[in-house]
Amino acid sequence: MLDIRFLRENPEVVRQNIRNKFQDNKLPLVDEVIALDLRNREIKQEVEALRAEKNKVSKMIGACMAQGKKEEAEEYKKQVTANAGRTEELSKEEKEVEEKIKTIMMTIPNIIDPSVPIGKDDSENVELEKFGEPVVPEWDIPYHTEIMSKFNGIDLDAAGRVAGNGFYYLMGDIARLHSAMTAYARDFMIDKGFTYCIPPFMIRSNVVTGVMSFAEMENMMYKIEGEDLYLIGTSEHSMIGKFIDQMLEEEQLPQTLTSYSPCFRKEKGAHGIEERGVYRIHQFEKQEMIVVCKPEESMDWYEKMWRYTVELFRSLDIPVRQLECCSGDLADLKVKSCDVEAWSPRQKKYFEVGSCSNLGDAQARRLGIRVKGADGKKYFAHTLNNTVVAPPRMLIAFLENNLQEDGSIRIPEALRPYMGGKEEIR
Repeated sequence: MLDIRFLRENPEVVRQNIRNKFQDNKLPLVDEVIALDLRNREIKQEVEALRAEKNKVSKMIGACMAQGKKEEAEEYKKQVTANAGRTEELSKEEKEVEEKIKTIMMTIPNIIDPSVPIGKDDSENVELEKFGEPVVPEWDIPYHTEIMSKFNGIDLDAAGRVAGNGFYYLMGDIARLHSAMTAYARDFMIDKGFTYCIPPFMIRSNVVTGVMSFAEMENMMYKIEGEDLYLIGTSEHSMIGKFIDQMLEEEQLPQTLTSYSPCFRKEKGAHGIEERGVYRIHQFEKQEMIVVCKPEESMDWYEKMWRYTVELFRSLDIPVRQLECCSGDLADLKVKSCDVEAWSPRQKKYFEVGSCSNLGDAQARRLGIRVKGADGKKYFAHTLNNTVVAPPRMLIAFLENNLQEDGSIRIPEALRPYMGGKEEIR
């Protein structure tokens, strides 16, 4: 969420940012919020004047009563009563205006970083760098559910009977492989100096609206009926929410946390064949990383964070690339974002396995996460998040890239301690 003072002083910057994100339908909101902001300041000035007048008149009433001028005092009392009614009326309008301003400001997109490429949608995202050599073996790579089925490692039919489409049972070595990846990712991030955390898997509505846009909320979140609680779509939500309404001392920064959680998503809309199986599902597990830091450090952390994901995937012999998200593909709160995509030998192309985002002070402003500097000045922190590993998609990439010609799965050295020392599974 933008600072209203920034919008007031830089309306054309805000308008151009909206155009850069191809959200021209939001352009009228700029003038609307400017008008509301002006009215809000007028109300405050009038209320302040009325309160000053009340104090002045109250003293005059006291003086009149002391001098026995009761009739004159009564006239002043009528003036106080009238002013009180007007003050109450203005206070009610002030509350309504401020609520409208807040709603609009939460709809206007954050200012994107100048380095973000301008593009309408994800088809215009830009490849920046590749890591590892993509390999297409001489033998055919089956679809990931076929690979899993050969190990009796997945049961989609039973999951459909129990929970419907978008769920799965993982079994045996495939389930163990899934858990091994999560444990390895956890220890990988701990070794990078991050604090391990298991957060709440449900959050209140004020946290939801603090960490994401209304559109994201509608498309992703499951609400608990009869409760002010939502199932998290990613642990980033409750991890950032941990700091809601907190005043952090500057020496406490950066806060670097890595978290495990199950995640729950609606995943609305129809999806193609390549997104079946365990690629796009309603429930999955994930290892995440978040950083809360000083504004001047956020871009350095952004670079570090996506590179951690690349390093982890390369340690498991999976080629990846970094794809920068263009302006039209950025969620409204994001300043800059990139995807890490893994190589699929079967599809002969890359697919998304993680996303790294710098949100500037947007989440902190919504959630009230402030920092007190050494000089006593207070400011909003910057927040970032990045996928360490989401095992369902990581599992697809892992199986395809480590499948051997005889149908066995090679276990890279880094993962063997988490698989009981196994060098392969058959």
